[in-house]
Amino acid sequence: MSIEAVIIDGSEGEGGGQVLRSSLSLSMITGRPFKIKNIRSGRKKPGLMRQHLTCVKAAAEICNAKINGAEPGSQELFFVPDEVKSGEYHFPIGTAGSTSLVAQTVIPALMLGDAPSKIVLEGGTHNMRAPTFDFLQHSFLPVLKKMGVDIQAALHSYGFYPAGGGKVEFEIQPVKKLKPVELLKRGQAKGLSAEAFFANLSIDIPQRELRVVGDVMGWPEESLHIRQIKKSASSGNVVSLKLEHDNITEIVAAFGKPGVKSEDVAQQACDEANDYLGSKAVVGVHLADQLLLPMALAGEGKFTTLSPSQHTRTNIGVTKMFVPCDISVEQVSDALWQISITN
Repeated sequence: MSIEAVIIDGSEGEGGGQVLRSSLSLSMITGRPFKIKNIRSGRKKPGLMRQHLTCVKAAAEICNAKINGAEPGSQELFFVPDEVKSGEYHFPIGTAGSTSLVAQTVIPALMLGDAPSKIVLEGGTHNMRAPTFDFLQHSFLPVLKKMGVDIQAALHSYGFYPAGGGKVEFEIQPVKKLKPVELLKRGQAKGLSAEAFFANLSIDIPQRELRVVGDVMGWPEESLHIRQIKKSASSGNVVSLKLEHDNITEIVAAFGKPGVKSEDVAQQACDEANDYLGSKAVVGVHLADQLLLPMALAGEGKFTTLSPSQHTRTNIGVTKMFVPCDISVEQVSDALWQISITN
């Protein structure tokens, strides 16, 4: 007997690619087909772009799905999954499209597979409006490890907009059932540090950025690091702050771009870091929406966070379409919210 397809309006919520990526992940895992319309209708260039097509085609290859509508600019997609196949996969995006977003689409299905898997992705590794590789490695994957999944991540080369050229690899040791986790206390601070990446630019840029970070955050010089990327197809600059605690590590990133002062880039990262450090939240705003899916699959979990983003609220809606669970969002205080997931 055929399974009824989940019907999704991609214009709801944040109206971007998050709805599509979460739907692909959940469809692969649950075996439920879905039809999504109005894909990315909230964006200046609506429809599927190359990195979204890579997500679709990667998901389809991993679960031998039947797809209709997987073309550039398409605003409708029909996706019918089959059984997920563990194994080795290589997905070149072909542009500076985010490797992290593709990884976050396919990792959930492979981490519940019947054998180890390895995926190699080529494209952008540090993209605006996307998680950086550092975020996946130090923030997201350690929480999955608490849930029983061991994923080793390696960055072979950096990729910046517009040329890309980055290469990352993930080795996944799967589990049959995810362990529930509760993230309600950060624990003691273990390390607060900053790293300024730069490629094909003057070293004056990261120096100025770290000067601001040191002044604003009050961090000593030994906590401030410069990393020059010597082989890069594009110029690039990222300020990445690592906020490490006993139970969680938060990564905050800000991106340099033409016409924006280095000092302003650093200040943006510091502002976000101070918002987090000044609260009692355990999970940062970007990690919050990424944890919903694995916690729902585990059947339960809870965490505290800052005011939930539109991405988070959108992911709650999509998750509940595929997984029978209750997700509550409760404001505990002015700057603290608790998200709880139960069967």
